[in-house]
Amino acid sequence: MIQLNDIVVKFGDFTALHNINVHVKEGEFFTFLGPSGCGKTTTLRTVTGFIEPVSGSVVVKGRDITHVPIEDRNIGIVFQSYALFPTMTVYDNIAFGLKIKKFKKNEIDRKVREIARKVDLSDEQLMKAVSQLSGGQQQRVAIARALVTGPAIICMDEPLSNLDAKLRVQLRNELKQMQKDFGITTIYVTHDQEEALTLSDRIAVFNKGYIEQIGTPNEVYNFSKTEFVCNFIGDINRLSDEVVQKAADVGATLKVSDHNYIRLERLHVNTDASEGQVSLPGIVTSREYYGLYIKYYIDLGYQTVKVIEKNDGVRIYEEGQEVNVVFDPRDVMAYPPEDETEVAK
Repeated sequence: MIQLNDIVVKFGDFTALHNINVHVKEGEFFTFLGPSGCGKTTTLRTVTGFIEPVSGSVVVKGRDITHVPIEDRNIGIVFQSYALFPTMTVYDNIAFGLKIKKFKKNEIDRKVREIARKVDLSDEQLMKAVSQLSGGQQQRVAIARALVTGPAIICMDEPLSNLDAKLRVQLRNELKQMQKDFGITTIYVTHDQEEALTLSDRIAVFNKGYIEQIGTPNEVYNFSKTEFVCNFIGDINRLSDEVVQKAADVGATLKVSDHNYIRLERLHVNTDASEGQVSLPGIVTSREYYGLYIKYYIDLGYQTVKVIEKNDGVRIYEEGQEVNVVFDPRDVMAYPPEDETEVAK
């Protein structure tokens, strides 16, 4: 559907994107994820036509659109700021693109009202000025405006970042459902790992103008390709040399010379260790109660590890309590030390 082939973008002497290669499948929800300044928005703007690469190509359904004007790309865009016209009504904001394309008045009215229903905007809200709407309602208007012209692709640049945490979660769920209902190919930009993991079919993790890994949420979380991805996606423990050595003592193939990591939920408190698993004595130093789960900080003597345990309402460990921490060495992600500074190219 969408192919980015060896995309290089420069701003003066600065290379913002280094040979970016991405293939987005039709109907896929594909996310560009990474910290600020990593190149994800630059890549999105290259797809939409706001930025022209110095080399490489953007191909959509077999057609090279690298040098095609923005308005001829048939791509809907939702900006971080929504970029709505505050003094115009919701109706006129949504209808704007249709008027530019010179649709007939009755066709515009039909399309506007149809898309408004699909994004849960009432007829009453259509007549209001955009400035009278809440942030969540404005976000729906921006999505409706992007979809009403029937684009083949929709690109979203951090569309939830201006909303409060509760509304962000609510609209995140609605956004994914809308994307499924419309079946439209979507490229989504975010720095929020949780957002990327919950929304995406696949994720491209960016770092300093390179792509470190492309994969499903499960692949980037549980099988992180590089040390950067491992640290950037979710919370994690880096295991000390002492822990790694104890794992090696029970037959694990881990090496002290590597950088070894394990996810919080892969450690378990006070469970029986099976053959090949590691059991380490420790003391609970503190805990954080989240309702569904509890995060424990456990001092092993040579390092403190974080452990997430499902909250069953019965087994809750107190500060100062002696416990055992058990893990399977196969759950450890190991990286040679040079990966710490080496970027995947």
